[in-house]
Amino acid sequence: MRETMPRRGGRETRRKSRLNKVDPMLPTLKRGLPLVEPMSPDQVQRIDNASMDILENVGVVFRDPQAIRDWQSVGADIRDGDRVYLDRGLVCELISTIPSDITLHARDPEKTVDLGGPNSIFVPMTGAPYVRGLDDVRRAPTLDDLAMFHKLSHMLPAMHSSAHHIVEPMDHAISHRHLRITYSSMKHSDKTFMGMTTSAKNAEDVLDMCALLFGEEYLETHAVVTGNCNGNSPLVWDEVMLGAMRAFNRRNQPVLCSPFVLGGANTPASTAPAVAQLNAEALSALAYTQVVRRGCPAIYGHFLSTVSMASGAPMAGTPEISLMNFMIGQMARHYGVPWRSSNTLGGSKVLDAQAGYESSTTLMAVLMSGANYIWHSAGWNEAGMHCSVAKFMLDAEQCAMGYRMAEGIRWDDFDEALAAIPEVGPGGHYLGHAHTLANFERAFFMPRLFDNNSIEQWIADGSEDATARALAAAKKTLDSYIEPTLDIAVDDALKDYIARREREIPAADALNQTH
Repeated sequence: MRETMPRRGGRETRRKSRLNKVDPMLPTLKRGLPLVEPMSPDQVQRIDNASMDILENVGVVFRDPQAIRDWQSVGADIRDGDRVYLDRGLVCELISTIPSDITLHARDPEKTVDLGGPNSIFVPMTGAPYVRGLDDVRRAPTLDDLAMFHKLSHMLPAMHSSAHHIVEPMDHAISHRHLRITYSSMKHSDKTFMGMTTSAKNAEDVLDMCALLFGEEYLETHAVVTGNCNGNSPLVWDEVMLGAMRAFNRRNQPVLCSPFVLGGANTPASTAPAVAQLNAEALSALAYTQVVRRGCPAIYGHFLSTVSMASGAPMAGTPEISLMNFMIGQMARHYGVPWRSSNTLGGSKVLDAQAGYESSTTLMAVLMSGANYIWHSAGWNEAGMHCSVAKFMLDAEQCAMGYRMAEGIRWDDFDEALAAIPEVGPGGHYLGHAHTLANFERAFFMPRLFDNNSIEQWIADGSEDATARALAAAKKTLDSYIEPTLDIAVDDALKDYIARREREIPAADALNQTH
């Protein structure tokens, strides 16, 4: 007797059920696939030698009097006031004291994650001055928009962090935003988060708030927040970033030491030499963290883009970006330090094929390069000028798919599944077999935001494209959001701190400075 096909309503009910399902956060990704390492040991050494030559003979400018005093205290060669020439022996000795692994402690201990070696995490994008919201319209963001993204980050299983200013809250004074951003990160999610490094004092405010959340003594022995400090390529670190870096170092919190690379514009227009310069810049900052505090955690970072030689515009998803990620991964492992990369970057102005291709190309390269702190993993488009809710959702699902791939092959049910073959026999099917029924949810990744039905079914379901499905999923996710409980006394202390600092920090005309 021929089996009847399930009725349309049943299929649609199951599809909606999958969309409404709330999954727990995925644990730290422990990679089980071989890495792509295109450089031979001799080529790794060649990059290392070139970088050390740059540090010894070209030098790095540290535009910060305190940093110059710090470098003088360890015997660095200072010329022309702020140009630091670093002996390779000193650099190697300093970076050898950086921990090779970091445990990032979350407010919910079940969401604590690890970095370094085979361990990786996904972190949403940050810094967008515009948002494409639930209506997919581009506009200036508000604090409510930021809270929305923090809630989505909390709910999406592949996001291991709520980051910080996923979008800039333009309805708040610039001088006060770091306080509101940090509170939103802490309040709306109990995952790990990032801290603002827009000035030394702002960084200190963030760390004071972390002390209220976790306890001052706890910070001394536990990493609870990450900061990012960008270098000014070529070969410059400025006072703002260095001051913020010191604030994190002194409280024993990890900083991403990130040269801001636009390949061909602020590096040589060639892949390997660009990596040699980037590596020198990263090493100089990593070494400085250990001048400030020996043994404090630090992360080899970078922001990496290539520049169109036709227009000067930054590009995403290019072959050279993938190659540089592979190379940088090898260099970070050569030095034994965790490293950060950027993920799912798109240059398109809308969520289209360009955005998808660029993002998926980068995601694959980042995973196969072995990056530990995988930042900008959801929402980035228009070269970071806006965060898209729809792309945020789709990127997060792509990260979950990448997570599953990078875990590697599962062998735990091999014998059990093999035993099903003679039981089903030639010409049979496995759909009703006990092994299939027990394992179907984990056997093959089933995307919730992609449509694999027939065109007739797709039309019957409303002919929705990926953007529409993603926005619908975002609304359902927000509807099911439950705010994680924050201790009332801690919450009150955080609010009191914000109120006091907002009284102390001038905000005159700050709202008129938004862009």
